[in-house]
Amino acid sequence: MSILGCGWLGLPLGRSLARKGYLVKGTTTSRPKLASLVARDIQPFLLHLDPEPNGEGLADFLSADVLVLNVPPKVEARGADFHPRQIRFLMDSLLGSAIRRVIYISATSVYPDLNREVTEEEALPQPGSNRVLLQAEALLRSLSPRVETTVLRCGGLMGYDRIPGKYFAGRKALPTGAVPVNLVHRDDVVGAVEAVIEREKWGETYNLVAPLHPTRQEVYLRNAADLGFEPPEFTPTGNQPFKIVAVRKLQQELAYVFRYPDPLNFSFTNEDPFY
Repeated sequence: MSILGCGWLGLPLGRSLARKGYLVKGTTTSRPKLASLVARDIQPFLLHLDPEPNGEGLADFLSADVLVLNVPPKVEARGADFHPRQIRFLMDSLLGSAIRRVIYISATSVYPDLNREVTEEEALPQPGSNRVLLQAEALLRSLSPRVETTVLRCGGLMGYDRIPGKYFAGRKALPTGAVPVNLVHRDDVVGAVEAVIEREKWGETYNLVAPLHPTRQEVYLRNAADLGFEPPEFTPTGNQPFKIVAVRKLQQELAYVFRYPDPLNFSFTNEDPFY
């Protein structure tokens, strides 16, 4: 099991897989962080995609059955062409490796705001990171049948030290309080990745968000009340564009039961069991 990108999501994923008995390899772009991977039973590799693979031991890292690809596109910093180029260079390496299965961490930003529920079939190219993610998904799917890719389109990743309301503490006149959220707790992303692997659901695309969709105002005010920071204030506005990302396919095909189905009840703590 290899994880390209052992950061806020990839590191706890690797630790969880190692605890389940998998041999886990993981990458970091920072030499000082190599020790943190070793401490979590992850075989460490110093690698980055710039956009070509650069670092130490790429062939050894790709000597595995499954690759979890957890690399954000960084469109604002590197431009819209950078992430697809990363994927193309990586594809060349994959075709000469033992990897047969890929899990690509994508995002629900691929869906436009249609003011209704959206399913896996409704992604539409938009400017920015949306288009980049769809390009990356398509490139990886083109490796089939040699390499089968399952895409997880994640909502806003929260939990532990990532608290949605904290980023708006004390703000005034926020206009989008009535918009429903599409959030997911990190523990459920880890759980869903493990479910894909264990149930061998390859060549699929799944949305990954908490099944319930309270409004931003409800979430931010709950966070402020529970965690003791200044609540934001909202200004009533007309209809704001929104989407509600459907997660039924993942629940049904993976038989996945969310640990945190309601963003109003997400767990937030700095005492991270994986760190």
